[in-house]
Amino acid sequence: MELADLDILTNCLGALVELPKLGMLGSSNSSTFHLLAVHSDVLVLAVTMSYEESTESDALVATQAASVFTPVNLVLLSLLIMLAYMRLRPTPTVTLPKGPPPIVFRTFTPPELKPYNGENNMPVYLAVRGQVFDVTSGRNFYGPGGPYENFAGRDASRGLACGSFDEDMLTKNLEGPLDTLEGLGAEEMEALQGWEERFSEKYLVVGKLIAVGDAEKKEG
Repeated sequence: MELADLDILTNCLGALVELPKLGMLGSSNSSTFHLLAVHSDVLVLAVTMSYEESTESDALVATQAASVFTPVNLVLLSLLIMLAYMRLRPTPTVTLPKGPPPIVFRTFTPPELKPYNGENNMPVYLAVRGQVFDVTSGRNFYGPGGPYENFAGRDASRGLACGSFDEDMLTKNLEGPLDTLEGLGAEEMEALQGWEERFSEKYLVVGKLIAVGDAEKKEG
């Protein structure tokens, strides 16, 4: 390289150093413009190379940023946020509904059984051959307004055996002895046994029906 070339290079580099101080390098394009006016091929080459490197660096940063915010990454980020919310959100307190009061097996006399006819929010009980069944779940049939409502709170043995829902099938004197089913034939007793088996499979036995006199004897 000639001595003159070295002088030109030195002057150009000095000018390059002074340009930022003069506010002449506000942007890459303005830098190139001012340096072209210096009429130095060496300086123009240096600034051009610096501008290309800066452009490539900006493009690389933009590409990296775009590669992070892809649709797949955004979906995964949304799922991660949702899972974190589901795990960290407070769990509401679960309150279990109160169950029905426990049913205690007990003895009933006909007068004690009668109130269990489904009225006034009472359960529905009926007796079959001395066993008292809770038929509340069948309230539509045995409760008020049902086809078997006459049996609610009563001894239904004779009526079921005869297939009759008339009140004549019921014991009229609740203070007297229980119906012994006297006068029923083999067919009626077989029908009654079928009803008893059906009730045993479907309903809970909650007590035993005894006559008022028998209850008094036990108390005595």
